[in-house]
Amino acid sequence: MNLLFSGNDYVFDGIMTCLLSIFKRTKSTEPFNAYVLTMDVSHLKPAYVPISDEKIAFLDGVAKGYNPDNRIIKIDVTDIYMREFAACPNEQCYCSPYTLLRLFIDMIPEIPDKILYLDADIMFNREIELLYDIDITGYEYAAARDHYGKYLTHPNSINAGVLLFNMDECRKTGLFEKARNLIKTKKLIFADQSAIFRSTTRKKMLPQRFNDQKFLHKHTVVRHFSKRLFWLPYPHTDNIKQWHVTKVHKVFGYDAFDDSLYEYIYLRRKYETERELESAKEK
Repeated sequence: MNLLFSGNDYVFDGIMTCLLSIFKRTKSTEPFNAYVLTMDVSHLKPAYVPISDEKIAFLDGVAKGYNPDNRIIKIDVTDIYMREFAACPNEQCYCSPYTLLRLFIDMIPEIPDKILYLDADIMFNREIELLYDIDITGYEYAAARDHYGKYLTHPNSINAGVLLFNMDECRKTGLFEKARNLIKTKKLIFADQSAIFRSTTRKKMLPQRFNDQKFLHKHTVVRHFSKRLFWLPYPHTDNIKQWHVTKVHKVFGYDAFDDSLYEYIYLRRKYETERELESAKEK
């Protein structure tokens, strides 16, 4: 099974927690390849640096603890980004330029024919096979509706945080090429998400349980911890991520992910301890 993530050095916690939830719930013995697209655009903001090789190696070790054939693969796309999107109208988009990187996957030879893109703020509540094994023959991708967009913009507005891509079909229709042209020429409200939606020829709509951005039900397959609106104690938005473990318990009242989150806490401390020891040796 092939997974795709994207981001800077700060996606470490998200990728780790997401992968743990996948590994703990999968019923398959098939190995995972998780590709991580990253880049250096620190000229835009100091935090915009690639995820480090040390963090990728640590994630790879965690993945191999579940299956020795699992692989975490870092792909630096700085050169592609600078050539395609540098100084484009959407470079300072609502999220970060890293959300645009998924639009390059047709240009990367390593990307396989079927791949599941996941935002880093995602946890699997049920086995990934329920999503990954969906037949997308003849479709460019499968996606669920955006929780707010389906009311505010279009009934079939998609959320681009979970996208099951059929790369062969995407190349036939030129999905990514069309989306890149939009990014380079027009300022879009939701940047890559808007570009993908506008460039789509044929998509498979999935039930909300495959990308639930607000609630967690027993039938929920994917819980997406995106920014959401809270009405109490007063109307406000908050951006609670799964690695904010205390808030996940106190605000959401969730314990469904405790197996993954408690292991994450242990592994995060282990990573920090190893870095401290290495730093001490160097001194």
